[in-house]
Amino acid sequence: MQDLRGKVVVVTGGASGIGNALARRFAAEGARIVIGDVEASALEHAVSELRASGAEVEGVVTDVTDPAQMQALADASVARFGGVDVFCNNAGVGGGGLSWEMPLSTWEWVLGVNLWGVIHGLRSFVPLLMQQREAHIVNTASVAGLVAAPFMGPYNASKHAVVAISETLHHELTLMAPHVKVSVLCPGWVNTKIAESARNRPEHLQIPVAEGDGDAASLLRGAIEKGMAPDDVAAKVFAAVQNDEFWILTHDGEGDFWVEGVNARLRSLEARTNPRMGLPI
Repeated sequence: MQDLRGKVVVVTGGASGIGNALARRFAAEGARIVIGDVEASALEHAVSELRASGAEVEGVVTDVTDPAQMQALADASVARFGGVDVFCNNAGVGGGGLSWEMPLSTWEWVLGVNLWGVIHGLRSFVPLLMQQREAHIVNTASVAGLVAAPFMGPYNASKHAVVAISETLHHELTLMAPHVKVSVLCPGWVNTKIAESARNRPEHLQIPVAEGDGDAASLLRGAIEKGMAPDDVAAKVFAAVQNDEFWILTHDGEGDFWVEGVNARLRSLEARTNPRMGLPI
């Protein structure tokens, strides 16, 4: 999809972080934007900024864990702009700890947003994409969908699932609707607010703050703060949509920790050796 002018791009989790960078980048290319986000105040701010830049944009408060709200986002996109050309299935949260000690509410929350949000997005938006002459879906996974670090069980599980679903979807659309392309975004450390995502955790799934804090959480926040700028990630996504590329790895330079981690896992699988651990913190 070479020319994005006039195209309709929908981004979930688009009020901050990678999602907001995606919305701004596609708007700068002349696309019309629909942002879905659960955080109403941040959504209002993001929409106002884009409109001030001259973009056509609609904002819809959306909890991606709720299939009815995801369908409402799709319906609002069609009502405002007549269809959807690019769907960025991007909303995500982080949460972790020891796999056997984490409360079930953490598993439910992380899988609800990161996995079920993607599933609901596919169900609501793929039929719309199939109606276009050309279309593209970008599912946001993580490098945690390609390697598995400790203390990130729910997050790793959700992101591995998104990678698998994306590959499955690629094959299905190649057979059923080859004009709809698929990408999976697998970023490493990116300077976003994902370490603060508990601010949007539903009341019934809350845990005491102390359970989600500690040395590991502090190290994680430090690594994220030094991470890639979201605008740089958005540039890679835009290029992938233009060039019909499936894999979007943000940290793909020679010698990069994440590249080495992914390649080491492949070598371990080939040699049938036990996994080795490393943390880029």
